[in-house]
Amino acid sequence: MGLMSKLFGPKESRKKGPPEQEVEVHFSYGSVNFQHLFALEDLLRHAVTDAGVGHYEGHDAAQDGSDGYYFMYGPDAEAIYRAIDPVLKASSFMSGATITLWFGPRRWRTPKRVIQLPS
Repeated sequence: MGLMSKLFGPKESRKKGPPEQEVEVHFSYGSVNFQHLFALEDLLRHAVTDAGVGHYEGHDAAQDGSDGYYFMYGPDAEAIYRAIDPVLKASSFMSGATITLWFGPRRWRTPKRVIQLPS
């Protein structure tokens, strides 16, 4: 077994098909009470799963509650966005959020689309 196979596994077991795309939601939060952040996380997870468009990966939030991110992945970032858009728009703290759709692995020249929700 070569070095590359040891690091990444045999070629046969590597993921085939189109590269995974990403949807990143960046938002202002403004509280250290993360109850609403977790509740929205559950709604996003269900929206993505129920629509069959990918998977919810997780969140990242500042300890001071100032802002945070949600991350979702799947074969079609636009489909993920369509599934989560109504959920985001129904949440009061998503006002002014920035949604970035990455159309492939995140790199310098990866195509992306940035959507700003109304404030």
